[in-house]
Amino acid sequence: MAEEEINEDYPAEIHEYLSAFENSIGAVDDMLKTMMSVSRNELLQKLDPLEQAKVDLVSAYTLNSMFWVYLSTQGVNPKEHPVKQELERIRVYMNRVKEITDKKKAAKLDKGAASRFVKNALWEPKPKNASKVASKGKSKK
Repeated sequence: MAEEEINEDYPAEIHEYLSAFENSIGAVDDMLKTMMSVSRNELLQKLDPLEQAKVDLVSAYTLNSMFWVYLSTQGVNPKEHPVKQELERIRVYMNRVKEITDKKKAAKLDKGAASRFVKNALWEPKPKNASKVASKGKSKK
């Protein structure tokens, strides 16, 4: 890349940024080709319903994000376009899926073990009669 010609159509200061952007676009293109090489049904059959939802949400979010970038390159303000609401809607569903995933990962409470733990951890005063019996037994000896 050091020997690349710098195009005079844009300032030299942004050449590195544009090169990095071009590399990123190439990486996205490679990923899309990989995803498109496997049929969607074949991919989804291997996944459980929660994973299927994640794939669908990530795909929808990615496509809408790419459309956001496209609008920006065309001089359209994407913040005033319906794509913004669509991205927000998808983000809400992604948060719901994350909550479900977190609930599955959360430790389950064993009520019996918890009650035994608390019962044994609490201080219990000795009955008054037990201390008198113990002291009488000591004085007789």
